[in-house]
Parts: sequence; structure tokens; C-alpha cells
Amino acid sequence: MRKIQFILILLVSLSCFSQNKQILYNFTSVPQSMLTNPGADVNYNWFVGFPLLSGISANVGSSGFSVYDLFADNGVDFNAKLRNVVFSTSRNDKVSMNEQLEIFSGGFKLGDWQSNSYISFGMYQELDVLSYMPKDYAILALDGNQNYLGKVFDMSDLNARGELLSVFHLGIHKKVSEKLILGARGKIYSSIFNVSSTKNSGYFYTIQGTNSIYDQVISANGLVNTSGLTNYIDNYSGNAKSDIMKKTFFGGNLGLGLDLGLTYYPKENLQFTASLIDIGFISHTKEIESYRWKGNYNYVGLTPDFILGNSNDILDEFNDAIPLDTLHTKYTTWRPLKFNSSIQYSFGDGRSSDCNCTGDKENKYTNSVGAQLFAMSTPRTPLMALTAFYRRQIFDSLEMKATYTVDSFSDKNIGLGLSTTLGKVNFYLLADNLLEFKDVSKANSLSFQLGLNIIFPNKNTPD
Repeated sequence: MRKIQFILILLVSLSCFSQNKQILYNFTSVPQSMLTNPGADVNYNWFVGFPLLSGISANVGSSGFSVYDLFADNGVDFNAKLRNVVFSTSRNDKVSMNEQLEIFSGGFKLGDWQSNSYISFGMYQELDVLSYMPKDYAILALDGNQNYLGKVFDMSDLNARGELLSVFHLGIHKKVSEKLILGARGKIYSSIFNVSSTKNSGYFYTIQGTNSIYDQVISANGLVNTSGLTNYIDNYSGNAKSDIMKKTFFGGNLGLGLDLGLTYYPKENLQFTASLIDIGFISHTKEIESYRWKGNYNYVGLTPDFILGNSNDILDEFNDAIPLDTLHTKYTTWRPLKFNSSIQYSFGDGRSSDCNCTGDKENKYTNSVGAQLFAMSTPRTPLMALTAFYRRQIFDSLEMKATYTVDSFSDKNIGLGLSTTLGKVNFYLLADNLLEFKDVSKANSLSFQLGLNIIFPNKNTPD
């Protein structure tokens, strides 16, 4: 029972954004933009990322409440603030977190300076967590059911997933013609930890009959899958650091993935891009422990208050009502599929320098404006975001991208990205929701990305 409590606490309490990287997407002076579109219009002779420093990103978001709503020092009792949050949110509100750390990366052109093919490769670690608000569970925990006679509590409100994994990737992109660039990237996933509970169902209700008799019915079919966690919960005596490093380098539960992307120029200064990221799965076969509660319970009696409402140990009492089984069955998870698409119009005078540091057509123009659409699969409805952006080549060595994004977390998300290349060293810094930095506790979403690379540009001339 301690295990199932631990897992559910992870899912419900700690599940702390979607993986939209609207500033990085198609920001082709940054090599890491190829991770969002393997068909991006870049053409360095070669590049290499500084190990552990080339790509650092994190984003968090909540569509229903902020940290301020729970922890503001405003004299309001915490229990009252918690109730306000629970009753002001819906089951479709969500909290999420995504973090990436690039371990190493690089890329090079195939053949001589006239070649139109490019190889890129790398490895990164990723933490990805998404949880929907378990509203009916929260109401039962706070109030019980005595004041909710006739209400049907939805057991499918528990819907969350979380994973720590490493990803090795190898990509190729090719300029098929002057107008079209295609790219693909293969991936090997190594899952370090996984927790998922996304296909629960059932209901609970209480109705009043005759002679003060109450009828309570529970029908539940719930499942929490875990892998890579059980060894660390009970009497673990190993070396956690060594174990995690082993899982990071292909010792965990393995899976395969594919990214696809393209860039198309209907006109020289008009660009269309699209990508599908993480078409893939992970097969969980090691260190598996799953918990299933399934069955029906019917109580007829004088007490309308279901024991969930009075007990501090909610999970123990729920287990008394519905039998809990521990399983060791293999399972498969699908990676959250991301779709990106953008249209961009470029204008203004071209760069004065003879060096085209990325080799893309965009550097012929000083300014670009456009729009980007992002969508990501979730256990319920897809996460969507729409971004308007403006790019400007300020100097030969400095490029800027400003964005305005509307999504389920915020309708006033203003972001800014800067990329500079001094000599052969490229540094970039990207940040979202700049208006919220004056008080981050009130922000519904925040994100940043930064990194260092060494770039050898393509001069488009023979040596």
C-alpha cells in the first residue's frame, strides 16, 4: 500500500508544459532548431555543441491556477486557498512540466561544399510530466460525499503521466531542389522512470432511499503502470547514481521513434515548414510494477457519509472498498506526438557580409514575419498553441526573434530569443512569458532555453 500511495502522490501532487518551443522552432541560426524540424533550412559545414551546455531548456505551466493562488502571503488560510483552487478548476485543467538537457550534439555536411545533404546527431535527457486536475477525487478528499447526494463522481478524473528518459538521435536532411528540403531523424529512447495512469474509468454516487436508508455504489476500473521505480521504494541498497547512469545509456526500457520535417519555398521570400516530432513508443519490460483496482461495491445503510470523507488515509479506505492487485505485466507507452507548422514572409535588404553563416535563404533578408501552429497529443484533447512572430537580423552576428503566443495556459505570452555568433562560438538565449517575470508566482507558464555551440559556417564556395 505504501507503494501505491507513493505513486499516486507523484501523479496527483507533484505532476507539475507542453513541449512547445515556438521561439526555437525555425530559428535556424541555432543548430538545436533541427530538433523541432529535421527538415529545417540550415547548412553549416559542421557544428558541435558544448557537452551539457549546448541545450538546456525547461518549461512549466498550469491552466487552472498559479503558485500564488496556493501560497500567497495574504492572510488567507491555506485550506481555504486549496478549496478555492479545487472548486475554481475543471477536470480539463492541467499542470505540466518539461525539461531537456542536451548531453552532446553535432552535425556535418556530407561530401564537398556543393553537397545538399547533412547529418546531425546527439543525445539528450528529458523529463516530461502531464497531469489533469483530479477534481472529483479532490472534492471527496476535502468534503466527503455527505453534501453531494445524487452527484456522480467520475473515477476517470485521475489522468496523469510522467517519464524521465534519454534519447539518442541520428538525422539526415537533404535539399531536394531549390524549393524543397526534406528531413528525417531516427531515435532510440531509454526510459529511466515511467509512471502513467491514463485509462481509468468508473463512478461513485450516493442516493437517499426510504426510511433514512442510503444507497452507495462504487464501480471502479483503475490502473497505474510504473517502470524503473520499484527498486528505489523498498529496502534499496544499490548505487542510485550508477543505476541511473546505466539506464541513461541504453540500460533502461527501450523504444524507437521517428521525426519528420520539411521546408518549402513557394517563392524565394515565402516559406512553409512542417514537422512531426516523436512518432514513437517505449516498451516497458524491466522493473515493472502496476497497480489495478477493479470491482463494484454497494453499501446500503443509515450512514450517508462514505468513509473517504472522514479518513486521513484515503487510499487505504478506497482499497477496502475495491480490491487492489499488484501486477508485473509488460506494457507500452506512446510518446506525446508533436506537430509544428509555420508560414513566413521575408523582406528587407540582404546581409552585407559575404559569409552565409547558416546557408539558409532567410539570411538574404533582414526581416521576417509569420505564424506558427503547434499541437501535441495528450490522453484527452490535444494541446494547441498559435504563435505570431517577427525575426530580424540585427547584425551579421546577432539575430532576434520575438513571439506572441496564445494557448491553454496563457493568452498574453510574449517571448524573445537572441542568437549571436562571435567567431565560431554561437550562444543563444530564449525566454517566454516575459510579462510574468515581474512576479513569477502569478505566472501560469514560464519557459527558457539557452546553449553554446561551435559553428563552422558554409561559405558556399570551394576552398
